[in-house]
Amino acid sequence: MDNKQKKKRTWIQYGIFAVVAITLYATGLHTEVIGFAQRGLLATGLMTPNVKEIAQERNDEHQITNAPTKTKADFNLELIDAQGRTKSLKDLKGQVIFMNLWATWCPPCIAEMPTIDKLHEEMGDDVAFVMLSLDQDFEKAKVFNKSKGYDLPIYAPASNLPAMYQSSAIPTTYVIDADGNLAWTHKGMADYSDPDFKKFLNSLK
Repeated sequence: MDNKQKKKRTWIQYGIFAVVAITLYATGLHTEVIGFAQRGLLATGLMTPNVKEIAQERNDEHQITNAPTKTKADFNLELIDAQGRTKSLKDLKGQVIFMNLWATWCPPCIAEMPTIDKLHEEMGDDVAFVMLSLDQDFEKAKVFNKSKGYDLPIYAPASNLPAMYQSSAIPTTYVIDADGNLAWTHKGMADYSDPDFKKFLNSLK
């Protein structure tokens, strides 16, 4: 094969790649494809939430009389649920809260969602889940939740996010303990089906 034929084949390959890429973006499927690829990364176990150190610190604090002051969570957040009802984060006070900021256009959010769904199935009775959609059109989030067969409690913000929850990246996950303290913050995707993470949530009751 001469150089002219090689160049022609290379351009054809680039052309096919460009058509596929444009089609994926035009149909919105690029998010699903990238999310699927990132889900493979989660499956390696390299992105499990690092909570062992925090759990140990909390155990140590229980044994210290003058423990450091904890950061109180801000409960001044109004929410709209999938049925259009208004709810406040204050309504969940006294429970362990798992709050995840996500959007349907965010591949890492899509990648970690199955692990959150599994966590919700196993701990939904013990932990309050707040899947806070940042989609401009909340209907997209509702359709996504249903189409994937998830039964996650999804919400849209009905008020401005308190400064504490204004993250520069999504997904971002906040965990609030039963005493109303912000116990953990994580920016980026993670595998929330990890057994150590479940133990961590149980330790916050």
